[in-house]
Amino acid sequence: MTPELRTERLVFLPYRPEHEDVFVELLRDEEVCRWMGQDLVPEQQIREVFRVILTDIYPQGRFDVWGLWLADRYVGHAEVKPTGNVEGHELVTALAPGYWGRGLGGEVVRGLLRHAADSLGLTEAYGMVGAENTASLAMCRRLGFRHLRDVVGDDGSVTKLLVIPTAAGGAGPARPPAPDAADGPVPAGAPGAEGLAGAASAGEAG
Repeated sequence: MTPELRTERLVFLPYRPEHEDVFVELLRDEEVCRWMGQDLVPEQQIREVFRVILTDIYPQGRFDVWGLWLADRYVGHAEVKPTGNVEGHELVTALAPGYWGRGLGGEVVRGLLRHAADSLGLTEAYGMVGAENTASLAMCRRLGFRHLRDVVGDDGSVTKLLVIPTAAGGAGPARPPAPDAADGPVPAGAPGAEGLAGAASAGEAG
């Protein structure tokens, strides 16, 4: 069962039926989709993805998925899931654009790393970041991610496959860094059929 998690400012809550509309709003945002590297998809498709979380991913214990909340406001999405790119688990985050530039991206990643280490017993985790996403790549370097290789898509797009030791998450509540001038969308996972059937990630460097 996906547990509730807390960092210094954020609460990671398993989704409930009443969260559907805010989930849809996040994944229908044009800026979020741009950093996901995807076109906007129909609202009904995103609603179907949300129902998969409640009716399949959670009951089957396939992987952990959360909504991110700041002072009772929904601000984004997070996952730790098996990745098809390597043998291991991938961190996925998505933050609403109104919450970029506050250091929340790094706080989310550190919270996911601690969960991966303490609850899942993982020693390392992976992320996928578009080569053009310089803000996210800078955040990854600050957090301790290491580049493994480039993954080239059928359309020629390049995605950086990164790895980080879960020990980089530290212990206890996350202490977010001061916002960086380069804050912008953040790293994390590329969408995949093994995950949320097209739901993907974007967020904020910080």
